[in-house]
Amino acid sequence: MAEQTTKSSCAVEGQTCSPGGGAEVVHRMQDKMIESSLERIKHKFIIMSGKGGVGKSSIAANLAVAFANGGQKVGLMDVDLHGPSIPKILGLSGPVDTKGRLIEPKPYSVNLGVVSIASLMPEGDDSATIWRGPLKIGVIRQFISDVMWEDRDFLLIDSPPGTGDEPLTVAQTIPDAQAIIVTTPQEVALADVRRSINFCKQVDMKVLGLIENMAPFPCPHCGKEIALFKKGGGKATAELMSVPFLGSIPFDPAMVIACDDGTPIVSKKESSHILEAFDGVVEKIKERM
Repeated sequence: MAEQTTKSSCAVEGQTCSPGGGAEVVHRMQDKMIESSLERIKHKFIIMSGKGGVGKSSIAANLAVAFANGGQKVGLMDVDLHGPSIPKILGLSGPVDTKGRLIEPKPYSVNLGVVSIASLMPEGDDSATIWRGPLKIGVIRQFISDVMWEDRDFLLIDSPPGTGDEPLTVAQTIPDAQAIIVTTPQEVALADVRRSINFCKQVDMKVLGLIENMAPFPCPHCGKEIALFKKGGGKATAELMSVPFLGSIPFDPAMVIACDDGTPIVSKKESSHILEAFDGVVEKIKERM
């Protein structure tokens, strides 16, 4: 994949990169392709988290499915190059299709197409992705320039935890992208989230809002509230950092099972407190837009 990516980005209309101006020409041509692709997408959101393990990818996948189920045309781009989990959460497998030089997003439904590095690797390949910054930057740019996103209402970008190459590349490549930051209520996660918010301020990226995941939930037996990871920390942090609070998603074992089964929780028809919570977050996002 690394060799293919390098060749693809250096071979545009028969030109070969050279240490001189050839590479600059190719880069400018790719910039135009990126600009042309992004012009056809109305809203771009990067889903970020300050630390791993807060359920960022499951939130990204369920938001994408929720928007698609609501009739919007949605693209979901997984730029977590070292730990891509979006295909597993959505039950997608197998390689992507191509049309000429362009990649077609892998369809989850009529309204939702997905691109992930996992779909570009051999089936069952669990080898580690050992890439330095420049190669990762090139892949993310190709995920925009070489993919047939076409007309979309939303592009959701699932980024790895932290403030490294991937979110920085998105901020630089998609200047109108807005951040949706996911956290859990406990302080160890909130400290990292504050760094993510400050990162957004430094790169001039608007924060659409903060989502608190794994919030308190009612006991299935007695109905008493259980707070595994404390409560209220997400909302308090949003107020402290002057960013909108989009809502809380309660902890629910059904969410874990749904992700492992490749059937996002929002695709289920049964009414539940977690579905109501997702509906509330989706409405908040629409209000913020």
